[in-house]
Amino acid sequence: MTAATRSTSRGARSRRAPDKLCAEAVELARAAAEEAAAPGVVGAWIEAVADAERVVTHFFEAHEPGYRGWRWAVTVARASRAKNVTVDESVLLPGSDALLAPEWVPWSERLRPGDLGPGDLLPTDADDLRLEPGFSGEDEPLPDSPVADEGTEEAGPLRAAIGGVAAEPGMGRSRVLSRYGLHTAADRWEESYGPKTPMAQAAPAACMSCGFLVPVAGSLRQAFGICANEYSPADGHVVSLAFGCGGHSEAAVMPRTPQPPPPVVDETLADPFGLTDEAREGPGNPAPASGLNAPDTSG
Repeated sequence: MTAATRSTSRGARSRRAPDKLCAEAVELARAAAEEAAAPGVVGAWIEAVADAERVVTHFFEAHEPGYRGWRWAVTVARASRAKNVTVDESVLLPGSDALLAPEWVPWSERLRPGDLGPGDLLPTDADDLRLEPGFSGEDEPLPDSPVADEGTEEAGPLRAAIGGVAAEPGMGRSRVLSRYGLHTAADRWEESYGPKTPMAQAAPAACMSCGFLVPVAGSLRQAFGICANEYSPADGHVVSLAFGCGGHSEAAVMPRTPQPPPPVVDETLADPFGLTDEAREGPGNPAPASGLNAPDTSG
């Protein structure tokens, strides 16, 4: 058992009294630590802990850069009825408040969407659940094979013609998307651009009736399409037919500019005002005679 393994279980058991000779071998332990460490990084003695009968570990402060809270641990021991103490091992161990690196995680579990950059290679396992064998024509017999004409005369020409027509129906690949891979992809797309997103909840209509929706091939066309609206947040993304946004092609008609109300006082036109009697009787405008004082104009 090493000091590193002992340090994990030391707190779970009661401490025993250290061997006297081993506990007094502080300078021997310090010399062993200084021999293993860089010069000047072994600090003050901290404590001595009994690991077994006549086996003691001495702890010293460590001033190693980047190893805050770590300690140098030197294990010493002596044989039964022996007076000489010898060094078993010296190692740098973390203390209770040591700065530790996070637990190592395999790259396959650390990888996240978007981590793949230019020049990076992401190999897929042979038993990747997202893929299954496809039809590439490699199993067809060669034209000059003894079994080329077995069963049908077109067995040989079929292999040669597969390469020319395989791309159109989606064949010619050694592996294709499996049902599992199809379902996991659909779940991801629906989570990002599905009917439960806040954008879809506030949309006036679904993508199914939008003119900017580009259909996809295969069974996915029953539930997904591609958005081609440059003003939509989902432009260029695979969206659920139940997704929606404010950029729907039939969402609304552009409203007309509202007309202002008519003015209370129209200052562009002249308002006609009639003259009063006083205005008519002013200088140069004698009042017309009436009654007996009116002139006789009958002849």
